[in-house]
Amino acid sequence: MDRSNPEPLTCDGVEVRFGSLRAVDGANLAVAAGEIVALLGRSGSGKTTLLRAIAGFERATAGEIRIGGRLAESPTTSIPAHRRSVGLVFQEYALFPHQTVEANIAYGLGRGSAARVEELIRTGQLEGLAGRYPHQLSGGQQQRVALLRSLAPRPRVLLLDEPFSNLDAGLRVAMREDVATILRAESMTAVLVTHDRADAMAIADRIAVMEAGKVIEFATPRDLYFQPTNWAAAGYGGEAQFLSATASGGTAETPLGMVTLANAFEGRCQVLVRPEWIMPAPGVAVHVSARRFEGAHSRLTLAAPDGTPIAMTIASTAPQAFEDHFCVAVRQPVPAYLPAG
Repeated sequence: MDRSNPEPLTCDGVEVRFGSLRAVDGANLAVAAGEIVALLGRSGSGKTTLLRAIAGFERATAGEIRIGGRLAESPTTSIPAHRRSVGLVFQEYALFPHQTVEANIAYGLGRGSAARVEELIRTGQLEGLAGRYPHQLSGGQQQRVALLRSLAPRPRVLLLDEPFSNLDAGLRVAMREDVATILRAESMTAVLVTHDRADAMAIADRIAVMEAGKVIEFATPRDLYFQPTNWAAAGYGGEAQFLSATASGGTAETPLGMVTLANAFEGRCQVLVRPEWIMPAPGVAVHVSARRFEGAHSRLTLAAPDGTPIAMTIASTAPQAFEDHFCVAVRQPVPAYLPAG
């Protein structure tokens, strides 16, 4: 396959204002060539506004955006969107209903594009569907056509805005895999906006967590889950609960007994203990004050010896899922942070 030529993307102190509202507030981002990065955050966090500024649809009031080292956006410079060589995939696929799959993918390409279109149809596993129209395709197939059309001219960077939001749960999982496969086959530099951490975890090489217009954490999915450097970002990697602790070097005393720390700390702190990190094991005796069956897993509310309520997730097939008293321990090294406030 003739791959695209990926380019790095950098955002340095980018600010975007709408009147007195600072929608993006000094955001920093460095995406390597060929890397897939997810912008993860709640509604109103600034992730879509930052994506639109990268695309050239919003003006930056401070900072710089560079694509392939070339200045694309600053308060004094703005390359028009159509000259940035940026591909876009939106929530609505915006396929041309009167054109076939083949024609949709070829849109915007010049003469002699048949080989490129054929290559993309193979990449997207759409063989035999080239002559169909969008209404004759499933939602997942339409998604792939929209993605392939954006990739066809070999953009330097591809931007995806909540591309899975219109898909049902089962199709969403399959499409994550399909999109990741296609992007990596094209060696594409890509930025994906999502509010769903499962999307971000499954597809991205790194995740930029955004809150109040700022990037508060930029880490691999594994680091965001196991060792977020910012306690405020911990909830974006999975369910987060914090326990008061007293640390000394590499360990800390908690309501669940002694735990190993992922980072050295001294004195009072709070440690991140995700519910699934708590295991039935010789350790601290707990009492189950509430339980909720959730299919493959059950959610227990434990009462620690000091009365602290603690959430635990356990396989529903485990004997302890039905017991009121048992012992638990935390075997996973946990990150420690300064106490809140």
